[in-house]
Amino acid sequence: MLEYLPQHLRDHLEAAHRRRTRRKSRLRVELGDAVFPLTRFWQDGFALEARLAPARMRGLVDVYDGSRHIFQCLIVASETEEGELICLFKRATPVASQPALDYWRDENAPVGYLPKM
Repeated sequence: MLEYLPQHLRDHLEAAHRRRTRRKSRLRVELGDAVFPLTRFWQDGFALEARLAPARMRGLVDVYDGSRHIFQCLIVASETEEGELICLFKRATPVASQPALDYWRDENAPVGYLPKM
C-alpha cells in the first residue's frame, strides 16, 4: 500500500517510525567503547539502525536495559535490511547478580555450626 504514496511521504513516514522506535526502546548494545541503541530484540537476534552501527558486527557484545546489564551475546551473523542492521546471535547468556555456586546448597541446611556445650 505504501508503494502508491509519493517518495517524500514514504521518507517522512519511515523517519517518524524510526524516531518512535528509538524513543521507546531502553535497550542498547555495547561493543568495546561504542554504544548502539537497539530498535528490536527477539529470541535469537536484534536490530540496530544501520546508519548508527558499523557495516558488520560480530563477536561478543553486552546488552543493557537502561543501566542494568542483562545479556552477553555472541553475534555470528549480521546483514543490512531496510535501514536496519540485523544481528543474529549464537547464544545469549543472562548476567547473574551473584557468582555461580560450585556446590549444591540445600534449603534446609544449617546456617552455621553450633558450639559444643
